[in-house]
Amino acid sequence: MLPAPEACPALVLNADFRPLSYFPLSLWSWQDAIKAVFLDRVSVVAEYDRPIRSPSITMKLPSVIALKEYVPADRRPAFTRFNVFLRDSFTCQYCGDDLPAHELTFDHVVPRSKGGRTVWRNVVTACSPCNLIKGNRLPHQAHMHPLRSPYEPTAMELQENGRAFPPNYLHESWRDYLYWDTELDPM
Repeated sequence: MLPAPEACPALVLNADFRPLSYFPLSLWSWQDAIKAVFLDRVSVVAEYDRPIRSPSITMKLPSVIALKEYVPADRRPAFTRFNVFLRDSFTCQYCGDDLPAHELTFDHVVPRSKGGRTVWRNVVTACSPCNLIKGNRLPHQAHMHPLRSPYEPTAMELQENGRAFPPNYLHESWRDYLYWDTELDPM
């Protein structure tokens, strides 16, 4: 039985054949991928064994597509909760526990009530228990110092950190494009 088209997203590569994003992985719905093919904005690199049909055309759904025009990476990453977690490798910066995103929060190292701002250099990933224990105190008052001082990461650093977290779903045709520049294990 053929998979539903909804189960066939396309991995989107930049014109240099690197994924636009590793985490979250750059994926387009099958509809967006087909539209981009017909608008001649992408090249089909690999296909699923899943055909789709219209009254005049039958084609296989693309599993890997590459943009025809190179899109430069943003120089400065957006300051988002998710990017803070990614910068800190989904690790509480107080106790060192690695946790899934839904179990994390962020902490103002210098609390907002004490003049701290919500910026890269004042926010760290924290688990809820550590965040509650630290509360509205400065690190020296709570005797809780971040494992690593907060800083503004580069877009490249976030991409590299994202590569360490494989997505929930990987189609076989994507593997060559996701890990082609990683170091190989010696045999």
